[in-house]
Amino acid sequence: MDFNSGKPIYLQIADYIKAQIMSGEYGAGEKIPSVRELSMILQVNPNTVCKALVQLEDEGLIVTERTNGKFVTTSDVILQKEKEKKIRRITECFVEQLESIGVKKQDIENVLISYLKEIK
Repeated sequence: MDFNSGKPIYLQIADYIKAQIMSGEYGAGEKIPSVRELSMILQVNPNTVCKALVQLEDEGLIVTERTNGKFVTTSDVILQKEKEKKIRRITECFVEQLESIGVKKQDIENVLISYLKEIK
């Protein structure tokens, strides 16, 4: 966690857990660590972790099973939408950075197509 960042810690925690889900560290239907465990791992207040988990639950990425804990959703639709949102955010940032140094959209497209062909 970047405590000096302007981004609230609970959102950084939510992003961290999303990244763990997207990378497969926490698979669909898998139990995630408890609030206490996460607060110890991340060195943050348990209330901050709770706020992050509420955020993820509101987004549908995790579900709570009473007395059993919190689990990654098993909904492929929700997981795919989250992955697409992440890809879009990264792509937007990438394009904005290139445009800021004067690269035209057509040149970006040509380089991407060429690169993707190379790595096949």
